[in-house]
Parts: sequence; C-alpha cells; structure tokens
Amino acid sequence: MAVDNSIQINPTLTPFFSDQVGSLLRSEALKAARLQKQNGEISEQQLRTIQQQEIKSHVQKQKDAGLKAITDGEYSRAWWHFDFLEGLNGVIGYEPDSPLPFKGTKPKVHSIKVTDKIRFSQTHPFLQDFEFLNSLVDNKNHIAKQTIPSPNMLFLRGKNEASCYQNNLEAYLSDLIQAYQEAIQSFYDLGCRYLQLDDTAWALFFSETGINGLEELGYTVEQTLDIFTRLINESIKNKPSDMLITMHICRGNFRSTYFGSGGYDAAAETIFGELKVDGLFLEFDDERSGGFEPLKYVQRKDLFVTLGLVTSKTPELEPKALIKKRIEEASQYLDLAQLRLSPQCGFASTEEGNLLSEQDQWNKLKHVVDIAEEVWGQ
Repeated sequence: MAVDNSIQINPTLTPFFSDQVGSLLRSEALKAARLQKQNGEISEQQLRTIQQQEIKSHVQKQKDAGLKAITDGEYSRAWWHFDFLEGLNGVIGYEPDSPLPFKGTKPKVHSIKVTDKIRFSQTHPFLQDFEFLNSLVDNKNHIAKQTIPSPNMLFLRGKNEASCYQNNLEAYLSDLIQAYQEAIQSFYDLGCRYLQLDDTAWALFFSETGINGLEELGYTVEQTLDIFTRLINESIKNKPSDMLITMHICRGNFRSTYFGSGGYDAAAETIFGELKVDGLFLEFDDERSGGFEPLKYVQRKDLFVTLGLVTSKTPELEPKALIKKRIEEASQYLDLAQLRLSPQCGFASTEEGNLLSEQDQWNKLKHVVDIAEEVWGQ
C-alpha cells in the first residue's frame, strides 16, 4: 500500500518544528514597482503581475530553506495589520497627529478609524492573495500559511467614530467577532488550513508604560484582558477541526526597532491558560522578552509554543549551541514535544523591512530549520 506523505494539519500536534512568522523582505523589483505605482507610472494590474512574480520566486526560496509552512511574504501590504483591517467594511485609514513610539526611529504616520458597521466582505483583497499563494503550494509537502492581524488590533488601534457604536461596546465587539468568524470561514473555503493571528496588543500588559496607556484609553487591566480574550476565543470558536489557528505576540517590529518591552508574566495565566488557539508564536530573542517561567501556566497538552529565539532584526547567526541551550531551558517549564522554533518576528512587518539583506534573511530561516532538525529530528 502506498504511503500518503501529504501534510495533514492536526491541531493537537502541528508537524512544523521549524516555522516562520510570515513577512519577508521586499525585493528590489517589488520596491521599485510599488514606487512606480505610487507615482502613476504603472497600473494596479501591472503592479500585481510583478508582485506575483516575486511571490512565486520567494515561495521557492522558502521551500529551498526547508520550510514546510509557506507565506506570500505579505508582499501586497504596506503594513502587517492596517491593510487587512482597512479591507473590512466600516474601517478606513487616516493620518493621526503622531506615529507609534518606536525606539530610535519613526514609522510613517498612519492609523485606522471605524466609521460604520464592521463587516467582512467576499471582495476583501486578501482572499485573492491567498488563492494565488495556495496555487503555488501543493499541500503535499508544503502548506500555505495565511497571516492576518488579530481582532484585538482593530479594537486597540481603531479610532471609533461610528455612530452605531457610540456608548455600545457590546455591539462593537459582536460585529468585530462576526467579521472575523466570516473571514476565517472564507479563508477555509478557499483551502486555508493554517492561519496565524498577529497581535501586538498583549504587549500592553508587559510594562508599566503599556498599562498606563490602557488607563488613558479608559480601561482597567482586568477589563482589557477580558475583552482581548473574548475577541480571540469567540472569533475562532467556529473554526473547522482540520484548520490550525495560531497567534503571534509581538512587541513591535519596524526597521529592526521595537516599541515594547517586558516579560509575559503579567498576562501569562490568560495567554497560556485561557486562549483557545492551537499554538503561540512568542518573542524570546533578547532580554526584552523576559524568561521562560511563564510557560508553566500552559495547562493543555494540545497547545504548542513556538520559541522566537532567532532574531529577525540583525544579520548575525546566533550560535547553534546557544539556541539549543535556550530550548533546553524552556523545556524545564514545557515539554520539549510541545515546543517549536522560529524567528522572533517577520523580517518586514512594514514594507520598509528590517536592516539586513535578503540573503541574511534566507540564512536565518535555514538556520532555524537546521537547528530544529538537530533538536527534534525533523
């Protein structure tokens, strides 16, 4: 009898001991094309053609690096989160007075606001993007991984100007949850079996600065924890059993800088004990992320934790022995069988990208794969 070697997504044990967060550095050809489109020199369709050519090339490079989970590099986006959120009905982009407070640099000034009832539409451009990516992946030896921002990001970053939500938080949350439930089902219907929610909102709980920011928004820590947990759990509660949904928790990633620091301790019981995701991608690449002790709050045998021990912010390859030692340290709090390895974040959360070369990027991803094979044997 022939053996079926195709990848089967099992939410209780993902086969990917080496993985990636998602975004990849934009190639020079793609950067040039986006600038030409901005200047009116080429059409939207011409840009899309170049974009798809670059995705196709870089899908092959991901395969060559040994990755099983393949992304489109987020090549149709300017931002890791705003593009998806602006694709929701009732959400628009705008320019606030100041950018997010990254350390040592300033990103472009941009944000989002909610102006009407939040809905997900079947015309959302990310659906077409996923279809193209999925056409490049055979689902036998590799699988297409779709990344989208967590619903918490609209709640946190979206300025609420919709009359239907004034003094009606319940309506706001309910509509946001419904939009995400429909989005998840739509991706599934197109063949998506691996979806990742990206989320910087949890970093608010990791530092005094973040907690003070919550108070300025008018919420207590307890209220915000409840809201964030509800948005995640209810958004994914109807996911099909053969669909893997993970979440990446980040402290900011722009041009190799960050905006948040602090360990997971303050929100650990919620993150590790209450969220219903299948897996967590966590930053652990430097002292900003704290220690591994919070992993002791993992109560489920079917939850895997991907350790972001390899930084995407600098080109130098971390010594294998160091990474293996840190994996061993983490295994003192969570069984090695539930641990995975990845870079701590993507390489280009915005189109500007981090401060390393494309070759550095591929070296990093191959490094992750090689170490995982030595630690887990696959």
